[in-house]
Amino acid sequence: MSGTSDSHQRERVLRVAVPRPLRRLFDYLPPTGQKVTGFRPGCRIKVPFGRHVVTGFVAGTSEHSAIGREQLKPALAMLDSRPLLPPALLELVHWAADYYQHPIGEVFATALPAPLREGAPLHEEAEFWSAAAAAASAEQLPSRALRQRQLLEFLIERGSVSRADLALAGFSPALLRQLAGKGLARRELQRLDEETDWPRSQLNATARPAMNEDQASAVERFQKAGPGYRCALLNGITGSGKTEVYMRLIEQELAAGRQCLVLVPEIGLTPQTIDRFEQRFAAPVAAFHSGLNGNERLRVWRRVAAGGIAIVIGTRSAVFTPMARPGLIVIDEEHDSSFKQHEGLRYSARDLAVMRARKENIGIVLGSATPSLESFRNAELGRFLRLDLPRRAGGSRPALLRPLDIANQPLSAGICELAMMKIAQHLEAGNQVLVFVNRRGFAPILQCPLCGWTSQCEDCSVYLTVHSQPPCQRCHHCEARRAIPNRCPVCGNSDLQVSGLGTQQVEANLVREFPGTPVLRVDRDSTRGRDRFRKLLAQVIRGDPAILVGTQMLAKGHHFPGITLVLVVDADNGLFSPDFRGQEQMAQLIVQVAGRAGRSSGRPGEVLVQTRHARHETLKRIIDSSYSEFAQHLLAERRSAVMPPFSHLCLIRAECRDREAALSFLRRARRAIETPSEQQFVHWTGPLPAPLEKRQSRYRMQLLLRSPSRPRLRAVLARLVAQLDESAAPRGLRWQIDVDPIDLL
Repeated sequence: MSGTSDSHQRERVLRVAVPRPLRRLFDYLPPTGQKVTGFRPGCRIKVPFGRHVVTGFVAGTSEHSAIGREQLKPALAMLDSRPLLPPALLELVHWAADYYQHPIGEVFATALPAPLREGAPLHEEAEFWSAAAAAASAEQLPSRALRQRQLLEFLIERGSVSRADLALAGFSPALLRQLAGKGLARRELQRLDEETDWPRSQLNATARPAMNEDQASAVERFQKAGPGYRCALLNGITGSGKTEVYMRLIEQELAAGRQCLVLVPEIGLTPQTIDRFEQRFAAPVAAFHSGLNGNERLRVWRRVAAGGIAIVIGTRSAVFTPMARPGLIVIDEEHDSSFKQHEGLRYSARDLAVMRARKENIGIVLGSATPSLESFRNAELGRFLRLDLPRRAGGSRPALLRPLDIANQPLSAGICELAMMKIAQHLEAGNQVLVFVNRRGFAPILQCPLCGWTSQCEDCSVYLTVHSQPPCQRCHHCEARRAIPNRCPVCGNSDLQVSGLGTQQVEANLVREFPGTPVLRVDRDSTRGRDRFRKLLAQVIRGDPAILVGTQMLAKGHHFPGITLVLVVDADNGLFSPDFRGQEQMAQLIVQVAGRAGRSSGRPGEVLVQTRHARHETLKRIIDSSYSEFAQHLLAERRSAVMPPFSHLCLIRAECRDREAALSFLRRARRAIETPSEQQFVHWTGPLPAPLEKRQSRYRMQLLLRSPSRPRLRAVLARLVAQLDESAAPRGLRWQIDVDPIDLL
């Protein structure tokens, strides 16, 4: 019996996920001299892969391999003695790979900070130096090597000394190397234990404002939902105090010694959010987002995983951060499209967070003034607990929206005369004004009025945007730059004109109109740099009269008590969007940016919405009704059209420099999987060119799948992906699969 067992043990192989775009596991023998029993799923392992050595992830073991044992390569080294992720997050990784039809090795890599993907130790290590066994005394060194003798004496006296302490004592790295080269000093790495707890005495909240009736009801109802998994949609108008509800729920978790994860849609929101949480709680708070470098992210990751951070605030990638004692997840602005990853693993951080809460058996709150239709529908079906905050906190009233019909009116850089007068009135009253322009740059189009030539990107099927700071033309898709021409390249006309508006043009005009007032532009160009956005926000929060000109970066959750007027320069873009989500996104944007006005008690807000289509039914509904009422109208339309959330979508994209090759690939894909038995459950559209047909010199084609049954759609996708993996794609062609796409363009 023992011999049989040993035989089976010798036959077992490691099943390894490698971070490559391959939807399969690879078999390896254990490293020479090691037994396979010590290799646990979720541990990292160094393996040879082709001509490279990569860091893979153990997915399991098997008694058999499709490849002969004599052809298997041994793994090189095991990097961990235990899995990097707890069991619930390991399950989430496998669930994400299956749901999004993505290679499991790349999902593992997405879930970890870059240094861990590259083989960095799981625990932080520090460099220590000590005298080697051969170092009897400093006298064995020649007298002329005075500094080496001093260093050796220091090591003999102190024992093991950290590299930092040696530097403080004045000993250089070169001196250490000289001593080590003579066999008199040795270097070792020692693990530094992370904090695993925080003092309970620090959990007392300070400066707690009194909750109103709606907030208290929301907190109570969430508590009564009981321990364990529960998901709530906190639907509160802008300024209703959703953050206070978050904090009260978090306060209870911290008091019980549990950690909390707060996800926000943009990096720009993290400084203000962290400041508010640090003022409220003495417990450790940390940020986790792509603005940190790899080592900074790893440092936070380690502390959170060990339990030393009470509250972690991050963007979508933070959804994978392990917590030693998970207690609550909060998704602020849950509707925001920034929670959807558009490259690599195309996951929704909101949806993954809900699944994570279910697997960890903890609570989760999705908050928004303009919830997604998917969340509204889940609340209708009873999957989410709906908590409403219909009134503003602190006594302020919601700003009133007013349409401004600018059809046939003279405009100054896109702003009508009445709007200019209103800006002046609010500034004279000592208030601040927000001018919303959802397009950066100076102007989106440069054209010749004589022959009709327009400046286009050579690599993308879009116009080049004119920028004034610095003067150039830029493509906002591939970031190509080109000088602004003096003449039309077709007819030679020197009188070229720009068309359309961008933030830089509106900023320049307002600087001329209001020379004594600071005009602060907030967009991706003006906020480049680590602390630039934080400094701009600090200037606004001081409350001095100012004009903010910005994109949707300003519409997301910021609290600016000094703003009393919001001007939406052009509200018409979403009315005629080819994307079925266009009107939903337009309403969310208008309502969110309008919510920045009048948030301070005693300073009523006003919102002006410029439009050339003042009688358009959609715009009238947005202005005249609540967002919840507008959402119900959209839900009725979606139901009749059998579109999400009443169906489920998947978009398959193919990109290639050869346009016909991309189309042919998707045609073959459709023929390979489309069967009469599936046509009643899955509807196919395409393949067709994407609305943005060419990007970075590659033609983009897409095939859209829609089904009222998620299980049916997943079954079709599993078969389709398997066939596409087995078939040879044309050289240079890339294809991706996007489950639950947000952007169809």
